[in-house]
Amino acid sequence: MSDFAVEANNVVRTFKDGAVRALDGVSLRVPRGQVFGLLGPNGSGKTTMVRILSTILAPTSGTATVNGFDVVKEGDAVRRSIGLAGQFATVDENLTGFENLRMIGRLNHLDMTYVIKRSHELLGQFGLSDAANRTSKTYSGGMRRRLDLAAALVANPPLLFLDEPTTGLDPQSRQDLWSIIEHLVEGGTTVLLTTQYLEEADRLAKQLVVLDHGKIIAEGTSQQLKTQLGNTVLSLTFASTGDAERSSGLLSGISSNPPNVEGTVIELTVDQGPASAAVALRRLDEAGITLAGLALREPSLDDVFLNITGHKAEDGVAAPEVATARGRRARKVRS
Repeated sequence: MSDFAVEANNVVRTFKDGAVRALDGVSLRVPRGQVFGLLGPNGSGKTTMVRILSTILAPTSGTATVNGFDVVKEGDAVRRSIGLAGQFATVDENLTGFENLRMIGRLNHLDMTYVIKRSHELLGQFGLSDAANRTSKTYSGGMRRRLDLAAALVANPPLLFLDEPTTGLDPQSRQDLWSIIEHLVEGGTTVLLTTQYLEEADRLAKQLVVLDHGKIIAEGTSQQLKTQLGNTVLSLTFASTGDAERSSGLLSGISSNPPNVEGTVIELTVDQGPASAAVALRRLDEAGITLAGLALREPSLDDVFLNITGHKAEDGVAAPEVATARGRRARKVRS
């Protein structure tokens, strides 16, 4: 057995008769037993990649195997070995939480004794036991998302695809779901997670691939990506946008990367934080510009993404397939 749950080689996917390349030669190797993160904005190709790996879409070219099975030639075997939870919770709102999980078990042709036991286990694991006999239309958004994730685990798959699973959740529900994902991985599940939440990728993913416009633009651990920037981010806040714009030129050269100006704030990634701050203050003082605030902090993945792409992770245009895929759901079904 390979050490990798997913191996994709030079995957290309085009739309509109080849005019749009949603994926442009993407190669991935996802180690077993950890969270692997696909990071990028809307339209970067994350969802397209998940749809290919889960056999919903066929690649235009390139190859991919999931749990050792070819996604094109052995689609049934792939689907039997994965779970999938998408961006939008899609449970039957007229069924209870327990009935939703039992339905998934029947669709997978699982033994009903196992399904009943497994459903109760999952409802307890996801904090839904007290709501098991309530119709899911009475659930909160966080409860529906947890039920959706539980449904993807009824067949106990070794590999779970989570496509932006915390989209639209409040901060507490997001934290709760993160804890559940961490618990799943501790139990041996492999998770391929797509996200545009940089905090989510930083906390959960051991390895990261950053996608932008269908291409891999960076990969490594969170710390490795941050280290590429420098040791410290110097953040300078000015009294007005005019002062910030004037100061941008004065501060160039302090960092090997260009200053990032956003409103009244300028940020620079530097190797020597205190020394660079002293240089910046001296230049601004000589120009008669007064600061409203100054801070030094460690780089974040947001800084990494902005430096690599020139825009933040939440920026971007939805990929061509999103309009037709949104709201639809693919579930692992045993044949």
